[in-house]
Amino acid sequence: MSKKVFVTGIGIVSAIGNNTAEVLNSLKLSKSGIGFASFLDSIYKNEIPVAEVKLSNSELLEISGLTGKKDYTRTALLGILAAKEALENSGITKVSEKRTGLVSATSVGGMDKSENFYKEFINDNKAGKLIDVVTHDCGESTEKIADYLGVKDYITTISTACSSSANSIMFGARLIKNGILDRVVCGGTDSLTKFTLNGFNTLMILDKDICKPFDDTRNGLTIGEGAGYIILESEESVSLDKKEILCELTGYNNSCDAFHQTASSPDGYGAYLAMKGAIDMSQLSIDEIDYINAHGTGTINNDLSEGKAIERIFDKKIPRLSSTKSFTGHTLGATGGIEAVISTLSIKHQTIFPNLNFTKQMKELSFCPITNLMQNVEINNVLSNSFGFGGNNSALLFSKV
Repeated sequence: MSKKVFVTGIGIVSAIGNNTAEVLNSLKLSKSGIGFASFLDSIYKNEIPVAEVKLSNSELLEISGLTGKKDYTRTALLGILAAKEALENSGITKVSEKRTGLVSATSVGGMDKSENFYKEFINDNKAGKLIDVVTHDCGESTEKIADYLGVKDYITTISTACSSSANSIMFGARLIKNGILDRVVCGGTDSLTKFTLNGFNTLMILDKDICKPFDDTRNGLTIGEGAGYIILESEESVSLDKKEILCELTGYNNSCDAFHQTASSPDGYGAYLAMKGAIDMSQLSIDEIDYINAHGTGTINNDLSEGKAIERIFDKKIPRLSSTKSFTGHTLGATGGIEAVISTLSIKHQTIFPNLNFTKQMKELSFCPITNLMQNVEINNVLSNSFGFGGNNSALLFSKV
């Protein structure tokens, strides 16, 4: 039974890049991916900014070698692109050599296709392509990714709103630690849809300008899309292959406070429990946390709630922190996977990426986020937060080896 779990590969596609190298370059250049939509056909396409991946579905099919296929949703295609890169980055050429699983997360699933079906069907109940409804289920994208990668030993889907892919990473680690699998492809994928854009707009938590995490003038989040996956491996698997280790997953925790259907608890109690649980599991002291990749959505409620939780844990010794959603937007179920990749990059390159669009400190909090790129700084331990609807709060702790 493996006592330790290591990250040996990463893959990502987001509004700031179609692979890890492009994403890293954008992060270093402070280049945000937020703007008006080119591919999402919405009545708000020129009114509400989003963080859209800069590839059409046709281009995604071509890159994946699936040109002409009709039953692949954008969610599945984004996941395929990122998960494939993660496997390649880990040097895995034959998935079947070891017990390998896929734990993939999503909140949107195949909604990008099914909402088009219903638009036609409502006007004419004999219209619409039924294949678009078949791909609606969240697990369908997971099955497509698994088939593409050749993963057969263990396949499952997690959907817990915006904490989904953080929870997939936690579950993957538990599968390894309990001797069920040797390695797991963990993360998540979500695409932009009219349903989610309209839904968040109805909640009145979208910024009509651009998200400003932890800013006193923040006015909401920016919806994004993308996918992020990491390869988790057991001690034995890494030792046998003499693989390069990117970092270790030393702590994780999920704590559900069930305060409200969509809002975070105002005192940040659930977020506090998740972070504290992850730190306790790692057996690190709070002084050893070098950087927090905050959930930091830019909403009035979330940033205050998370900020209070951070202050409760760290008091006056708050680590450097930033929200990279100012680059990628809030990618919903893919968030934890995307930010796990970014946290790994922070450790690998000893760099803290800035919190864009910040101008004024929140009057309720004692700290400000990092607003400039910090390179050649000592980053040994990174805490990455993902908090979802229903008070489903998750925290991951990645450590340099």
